[in-house]
Amino acid sequence: MTISPLAPEEFPDMPNVPGISISTAHSGMRYENRDDLCLITMEDETRVAGVFTRSLCASAPVDWCKENLQLGYGRALICNAGNANAFTGAKGEQIVEKSAAVLSESLSIPKGHIYLASTGVIGEAFEPIELTRHFDHLIESLEASGTALWKEAAEAITTTDTFPKGSSAKINGTDAVVVGIAKGSGMIAPDMATMLAFIFTDMKISHDDLQKVVEETASSSFNCITVDSDTSTSDSVLVFATGKSQYAWDKNSEAFAAALQLVFKDLAHQIVKDGEGATKFVEIEVTGAETTHAAKNIAMSIANSPLVKTAIAAEDANWGRIIMAVGKSGEKADRDLLRIWIGDELVAENGQQNPSYSEKKATQHLQKDNVKIRADIGLGSCQATVWTCDLTERYIEINAGYRS
Repeated sequence: MTISPLAPEEFPDMPNVPGISISTAHSGMRYENRDDLCLITMEDETRVAGVFTRSLCASAPVDWCKENLQLGYGRALICNAGNANAFTGAKGEQIVEKSAAVLSESLSIPKGHIYLASTGVIGEAFEPIELTRHFDHLIESLEASGTALWKEAAEAITTTDTFPKGSSAKINGTDAVVVGIAKGSGMIAPDMATMLAFIFTDMKISHDDLQKVVEETASSSFNCITVDSDTSTSDSVLVFATGKSQYAWDKNSEAFAAALQLVFKDLAHQIVKDGEGATKFVEIEVTGAETTHAAKNIAMSIANSPLVKTAIAAEDANWGRIIMAVGKSGEKADRDLLRIWIGDELVAENGQQNPSYSEKKATQHLQKDNVKIRADIGLGSCQATVWTCDLTERYIEINAGYRS
């Protein structure tokens, strides 16, 4: 597998989160010579919050997690890669029920405190024993979290990813931490993307407060990325707070929210940088819109345009495609008020090309790994920023042969 040219040089150092233990195993369901099953356990009283895909064809694990989330406690997370357990009917429900029952008995914890996630091919049923036969080994192999185990867990949950994704942050003014891993490479779009992200902290926080901050943070991170505009059946972001530190949310709410935002955004950016076939990381900023909703819709229209994305891949400053994407967004825009930048180069304003526009400078910007496009709509004061990647022939190659 060729690693994305945008990948970080190495997996980051990731601290232990008190109350968290990790193990991985090889199920053999789809992949050879790699672990594809991950178990993470949390000590008693761990709170949990989450956000999930809004796909109307959500997977059985997503439905299970949504139901359990109402209880607000998390003691175990089991994730498999290679099979999404989505669109598998009654068999899919049987898989999650049986998996939770086996873990519940083996760990002596309530089924309602167990969370499941699956990622991979849609519509292929399998027998529960393909997962459950590995649970004893996983439980026996559990160890306290740390960089090596976070990396093993991040690798075990990948599908077409070319590198494992991890991020951490210290909560300012405390010695508490936020640590997260994620997977995602294709079928990436808001609500949530074909991605899984699992975040852990030792902050003391209630389920309701955690749920609120997770939803707010996801809206400006995981729900602001797109690779190919396709939303998966399995998207899940789960955040577990063990409460093992001496620091509580009520006195550290801003610091915790900032640390969570840093980790969420870092993981979201890593997913885009690992977009299938990606060679460019692209930031789209829209300003001057009438509403924030309009700004985000326009930004996503640009970010999801195959014509814009292929022009960026070719390092072709074909700015007319950006104009096209703004116009097709369905949001209010005025040709004569619209301004477009590629990098720092003002391309168009007053309904025409900027007289001093330099295509050479715009092209030089597009030759960089990190590309920025900005559109000012000129109608208001609202703005939004989203992140995407270019679209190359490699994307077709990866997805044309995904099941082979």
